[in-house]
Amino acid sequence: MTVDLNSDLGEGFGRWSLGDDARMLEIVSSANIACGFHAGDPVGIRETVRGAVASGVTIGAHVGYRDLAGFGRRNMDVASADLVADVIYQIGALQAITRAEGGEVTYVKPHGALYNMIAHDERQARDVVEAVAAVDARLVLLGLPGSVVLREAEARGLPTATEAFADRAYTPEGTLVSRREPGSVLHDADDIARRMVTLVTEGTVTAIDGSVVSVRADSLCVHGDSPGATEMAARVREALTEAGIGIESFAPTLGGSGLSGDGRASATGSVVPS
Repeated sequence: MTVDLNSDLGEGFGRWSLGDDARMLEIVSSANIACGFHAGDPVGIRETVRGAVASGVTIGAHVGYRDLAGFGRRNMDVASADLVADVIYQIGALQAITRAEGGEVTYVKPHGALYNMIAHDERQARDVVEAVAAVDARLVLLGLPGSVVLREAEARGLPTATEAFADRAYTPEGTLVSRREPGSVLHDADDIARRMVTLVTEGTVTAIDGSVVSVRADSLCVHGDSPGATEMAARVREALTEAGIGIESFAPTLGGSGLSGDGRASATGSVVPS
């Protein structure tokens, strides 16, 4: 049994640093690297990419709304033509930097408000899928289980992978508790680690109301911008390893077909088939 660990990295900007990317790259198997719209500048992005390549960590494009001031966490009603072009632009920028460092971008994970929006908004979900397909239909799209965007991607023939969030609370419906709600972000590293072992081995997580929810995921996200993020990520990895669970990326390299017969990624990090 294996699972992927991913984290949002490369989110510093100018003199403002965010998270310990170097340390996180020693822990995770996949890095969602900012593309400059919600966070990140070219120098910082390049440094993070260079570290990921050196560490053998899989690289994904962390695309978001054009919202530096709001860190991409404000809902936006973006016209389709703009959203498609914006996502293509961001993927392309990260691809250029990554290729210059001898690596490759193998998946796409939307960020923040865009991620949440396309979980239920059909138009924006189709826009994101259109953009990814236009760049490279072999790129894996990473998102929430049961989300509209993954359904749209699978209908389009794109490979997909699902993720769960280690440090976020879940509703009884299996969605994330809004960051505006108390208790939405978890902080107890030992409790988080236990939750993730249960999620991987049993496919369930305890919701904020105490109910047990089914959540099946190919990848676990450990956020890099929260207090004590690296310590928490290290504890999650340690607990998974102690439970006999290997840590491997879900996203294949693009050199081969990388796809299974049903169009999903042949995810070496797959936990339970969805």
